[in-house]
Amino acid sequence: MELARLPISASQRGKLISAGYTSLSSLSSLSPSTLAQDLKISDNEALEILRVVSQGSRLDKPDGSHAIVNGAQTAWDMLHEEESLKCITTSCVDLDDILGGGIKCKEVTEIGGVPGIGKTQLGIQLAVNVQIPVYYGGLGGKAIYIDTEGSFMLERALQIAKACIEDMSGNSDFLQKDFQSCQVKAQPKDFLQNIFYFRVCSYTEQIAMINYLDKFISEHKDVNVVIIDSVTFHFRQDFDDLALRTRLLSGMALKLMKLAKKFSLAVVLLNQVTTKHTEGSFQLTLALGDSWSHSCTNRVILYWNGDERYAYIDKSPSLRSASAPYSVTGKGIRTATSKCKRIKIM
Repeated sequence: MELARLPISASQRGKLISAGYTSLSSLSSLSPSTLAQDLKISDNEALEILRVVSQGSRLDKPDGSHAIVNGAQTAWDMLHEEESLKCITTSCVDLDDILGGGIKCKEVTEIGGVPGIGKTQLGIQLAVNVQIPVYYGGLGGKAIYIDTEGSFMLERALQIAKACIEDMSGNSDFLQKDFQSCQVKAQPKDFLQNIFYFRVCSYTEQIAMINYLDKFISEHKDVNVVIIDSVTFHFRQDFDDLALRTRLLSGMALKLMKLAKKFSLAVVLLNQVTTKHTEGSFQLTLALGDSWSHSCTNRVILYWNGDERYAYIDKSPSLRSASAPYSVTGKGIRTATSKCKRIKIM
C-alpha cells in the first residue's frame, strides 16, 4: 500500500511528505514521540498514524509472509541488455558519440552547468527527439517535463520541433528500403501534444509528483523520458535541516531509478551549480553535495571553453571520461563543428 492510499487526512499526509516520509517503510521503525516531534502534532495523533501504517504494512505482505524477492539475472543477460539499450539523440554528433549513442534508457543521467550554458535547451531538445519515429532511428515515444523553475519555453519547443521535422525530411534518402516510402507526416503541434508538462512550485509538490509518476506512466506506456528542470531548485531554499533534505533527496532518487528500470525509460535531471571551498579556494561544483552525485547513473557537466560550449562525462560506470563541443542554435542543440553538414538523428 502506498502512502497516498492510507486512510488518513490530507493534512496528515501533507505533513508526512513535508517531513520526508514518503513510504511505509520509512515509518515502520519510528516511535510516536519522534513522529510527533517531526510533524509537530500530538503524541496521540502520531500513535494513530503509526497504527494505520502498521495495518497497511500487513496488508502489503502476501499471506502475512515476507515480500517476494525477484529472481536473479545472469551477468550475460545483463551485458546483452546493456548492449541493446535504446538511446535518445541529442542532435549533436560529437555529444552522442561520447554518450555512447545518446541519453540511454533505463538510466538516470544528471546534466549540470552554469546559467546560460544550455541545460534547458538540451532538456527541450530531448523532449522533442524522443518522439523521432522508429523508422528514422528514434524511439517514437513521448516525454514528461517537470518544470520547477518556470523555464520551459513553448516558443522554443515549437522551434526545435520544426527543426526536427526538417532534419527528418532531409534524411529520408538514407532510410532503409522498407521505409523509403514513409514520409514525414508529423506537424510541430504533434510534438507539443506528446510532451506532458507539469509545473511544480515547492519541494512537497515535487515529491508528490515523483510519487505520482508510477501511476501516470502506467497509464501512458509510450513515455520514454522524464526530464526534471531542475531537480535542485526547491531543495536549495528554506532548508535548515540538512538531514531532512538528504532523506528527501535519497528517497526521490531511489524512486527515479526504479522508474527508469521498471518502464525502460530515460530519466534526465538538470542541475544547477554552486561554489565549494576546496584547498583554500572556491570552485564551481554541481549543487546538492557529494552524496547526491551517487544518485545518478551518469553525470554530465556542461561548461564554457572560451566562447565554445563543451560537455564533459564526469561520472559513468560504462562511459570513459571525455569532452565534446556542442552548439545552441536557432534550431536547438547542434554539432559545434562544420565537418558534419547533415544532422545525425540515428
